[in-house]
Amino acid sequence: MSIRIAVLGAGSWGTALAMLLARHGHRVVLWGHLEAEIAALAAARENTRYLPGIALPENLQVSADLAHTLADCDLTLVVTPSHAFAQVLAQLAQHPPPKLGLAWATKGFDPASGRFLHEVAAEHLPPGTPLAVITGPSFAKEVAQGLPTAITVHSDNAAFSERVAQWLHGPTFRAYDGTDMVGAELGGAMKNVLAVATGVADGMQLGLNARAAMITRGINEMLRLTLALGGRAETIMGLAGVGDLVLTCTGDLSRNRRLGLALGRGVPLAAAVAEIGQVVESVETVNQVMRLARRVGVELPISEQVELVLAQKITPHQGLNNLLGRTQKAEFE
Repeated sequence: MSIRIAVLGAGSWGTALAMLLARHGHRVVLWGHLEAEIAALAAARENTRYLPGIALPENLQVSADLAHTLADCDLTLVVTPSHAFAQVLAQLAQHPPPKLGLAWATKGFDPASGRFLHEVAAEHLPPGTPLAVITGPSFAKEVAQGLPTAITVHSDNAAFSERVAQWLHGPTFRAYDGTDMVGAELGGAMKNVLAVATGVADGMQLGLNARAAMITRGINEMLRLTLALGGRAETIMGLAGVGDLVLTCTGDLSRNRRLGLALGRGVPLAAAVAEIGQVVESVETVNQVMRLARRVGVELPISEQVELVLAQKITPHQGLNNLLGRTQKAEFE
């Protein structure tokens, strides 16, 4: 079934998802708030900044006019950085709600309040509006290129998550569905934090043993916090958790891994972020992860060291020493 979809956010991931949905035959409008960038996108018919050399499908429209983008849309898909999510939702609240519901492919928390994004969305939309989060191991460049990818869609409304997954699903894009929004959102947020730690280890040339240990113990941290917050273990052991974590910790397209690599090589934080040139979600996300962990009394040793490093309270070498200096314990509590 072809539907009209408004994709809000013309960065790399928003553009890639808009291209995917257009290729699947949906009527898609890609919105960005910077008129000059949208004009350039429309003229070049490619996102020259984030996805150079990959042409937009002919049936994909682009617009800087939010009212036009949202007019008569069936589904709204928000793909902005987490720090802009609440602002975009506030703008959406001034327009008629989407007919079928709202989904987002944003990972992280609302930095102002520390809340999950599904809590922010519910606050801005009419009661009962179906909500879903799209997450999983998915680099935008590879999706735009049409390379095989698998993601997962979670919603409290099982029928809605299944429908969103069906709209996304295609020949090279497998979309699964579930109903654990807490686990799905937490996995998508925490993997960025843990990718910094793994990147630091690789930047310090600590070896493949250290990388494997960092990823495995990172999964353990994701599981502990998810269960304490009411999420499900199977969500973390699936695409939203392990899948996304492995990709982000080992793939050099990951901004968070690249940040860790730079820090591990001794590059100052500000210089490392500037060199990446895009939003690095972990810089803000780590504080929200640790706030949640302290609230429910869950210990996250790796995430805690990332918090201290990104706050520039300790060096990466000190963080490593802190982890290696922990007392021996049973692997599972």
